[in-house]
Amino acid sequence: MDTSRRSFLTIAATASALALLPVDAAVGATTTAQGAPGSLPLEAARRPRLTNLAHLRFLLAEVPVVPSDTHTTFGIDTRPIVRAPWTYADTDGAGGFRPVGGGTRDAVTGYWTQGAYNADDIARAAIVFLRDWKATGEAQSRDEARDLLRSLAFLQTTTGPNAGRVVLWQQEDGTLNPSAIPVELPDPSDSAESYWLARSVWAFGEGYAAFRREDAEFAKFLRSRLHLCLDALGKESLSRAGQWVRSDGRKLPAWLIAGGADATAEAMLGLAAAAEAGDSRSRGALQTYGEGVAAMSSDPSKGWPFGAVLPWTGSLGFWHVWGAAAPEALARAGSLLRRRDWTAAAVADAGRFTPQVLASGGPHNAWAPLPAEAQIAYGAHGRVAGAVAAGGEGHRALAGLAAGWFFGANTAGVPVYDPATGVTFDGVETDGRVNRNSGAESTIHGLLTMLLLDAHRDVADIATSITGLRSFSGLRVIDAETARRSAGAVVETPAGGAWTGEGNLSGGAFVRLPKGEWVEFDVTEAGGILHGLVWRQAADAGDAVWEVFRGRRTVWSTKTPAGGTGDRGLTEADGMLVPQLLGGDLPDAAVTVRCTSRGDVRLDALVIQPRIVNAVYTTTAGTAVLYANGTRAEQRVPALGRGNGRAYDADGSARGQAVQGGKVRVRGAGFTITRG
Repeated sequence: MDTSRRSFLTIAATASALALLPVDAAVGATTTAQGAPGSLPLEAARRPRLTNLAHLRFLLAEVPVVPSDTHTTFGIDTRPIVRAPWTYADTDGAGGFRPVGGGTRDAVTGYWTQGAYNADDIARAAIVFLRDWKATGEAQSRDEARDLLRSLAFLQTTTGPNAGRVVLWQQEDGTLNPSAIPVELPDPSDSAESYWLARSVWAFGEGYAAFRREDAEFAKFLRSRLHLCLDALGKESLSRAGQWVRSDGRKLPAWLIAGGADATAEAMLGLAAAAEAGDSRSRGALQTYGEGVAAMSSDPSKGWPFGAVLPWTGSLGFWHVWGAAAPEALARAGSLLRRRDWTAAAVADAGRFTPQVLASGGPHNAWAPLPAEAQIAYGAHGRVAGAVAAGGEGHRALAGLAAGWFFGANTAGVPVYDPATGVTFDGVETDGRVNRNSGAESTIHGLLTMLLLDAHRDVADIATSITGLRSFSGLRVIDAETARRSAGAVVETPAGGAWTGEGNLSGGAFVRLPKGEWVEFDVTEAGGILHGLVWRQAADAGDAVWEVFRGRRTVWSTKTPAGGTGDRGLTEADGMLVPQLLGGDLPDAAVTVRCTSRGDVRLDALVIQPRIVNAVYTTTAGTAVLYANGTRAEQRVPALGRGNGRAYDADGSARGQAVQGGKVRVRGAGFTITRG
């Protein structure tokens, strides 16, 4: 369970032997038919479902609740019992799991320093059961969704100055713990808007839409609780609509929930569901929040972060997987409210950034600004959901590749989801170690992905055919401290470590270049795209002059600012650490890149983006390869595998066959997928 955008998480199963969907075949959505819940298309109904709720049901506990002046829930007088999932589940080493709470447990009271259950997981578990009920018509899922929504409502404060906000933690006996140890912000947890309030909006919104025709009384209750959330948000983020803040000189929206497009996007999913069900108040809030999230999108033509929607106003150089709902939310809201600009932002994230994520080895927890940290189900689900929501034929193929993470396309090379048990492992480290625990968050996001795959079997066919990730090209980073340096270039290692307050220094150090000093990098990548990673200062600090040499001949040169970010605004530290696109491409030969200071330069690294990045997957039908083009011009490169392929524009549009004479055609700013 994540409580901070910067708190990173420190089965063996046999994937279904489904053939990889031919990329030259017409791709069509397989969705739930209109009418009664559970009416599936005939073809989908004949196939075994990937969604298995057994492990999530194992995590569910019955929780007694007692009404008070500030906390109550639907039907509490006749049913003073709700259900909630345990936060964590530790493996017992023999194939079983032991549920545990957050923090340490007091041997006398039985209380956890955080709690046994939390609002984040209760809300998201409710969404799993809601979506499963709507997909299958299963009464058990409906009843579990109802009890989880009742549980979430009990955590919401109903009266007083904190009305509408949500307490995060709860003990086994139903006692609420507003102030956990260690301290989490806000403290108490219902004293301000929060991630868990945003996720409550998500759950109440989807719950209202699902129960509207099934149980009018319960749906009315859920809508009242959704509106109570909006009352609370109206005192904070919604009250700032149209206001802007400064983050290292850039104007950013001041009306994001808890300062994040990540939290706000998850709330938008619930608001969109409620708006589609006819709730005008949710529609208005969706319009407001969508404007804010869309303002966090990036222009892929300017390099990093390659079209991603940034999740946090606290840094211009930090993207994380917990912000992964932003493209999904923008696509859905853009379609509902007819906002083409929002849809375009979602498409850029799916069609430009997702290929870079896959070609960098998968959904690393953070790009801060370079990809690092473990890989978890939360991040993999976000890439899949965003690509499916983007809607293009090519995006659906990308979604299948991204979902392959659950079936072996990860740094461990093993499946991390088991369709036979519903277990999703808690993560895979960069060195391939698997965290074989299976807590609520991983289980939930694994199941949200499987629900998508069951609804879109063309995507599932791709995902379940993948057995491993053979290789990937991604970005290459040359740390300045490892390159040739002039005599006056000094390596500095900050006492506080790699974290600057807004991002991580590559290698944990940088090279300070006084005026006239230089660093030289040997670059062997033919045709790469260069980014200079300078830890810019707030004050004007002169320029870094970049020169590319082939032998003694200067190929091109440019300069980037070493400072001048201005007032840090609401960020935690002066200056910023963001890769700067240098402009000129590399020739098809080895070169030397020199960075010379014309001031006071803090040089972290040279980042090289191959002109064509790739990821090579092993599948039950041979090899599948993703190629993504970082340039605007169409490229032809040697094929990395046999077989046929289809080229796509970044908007997901198919642009014909892509393999001829051992060469693969990759559209400018687009991608190609081959199989065989």
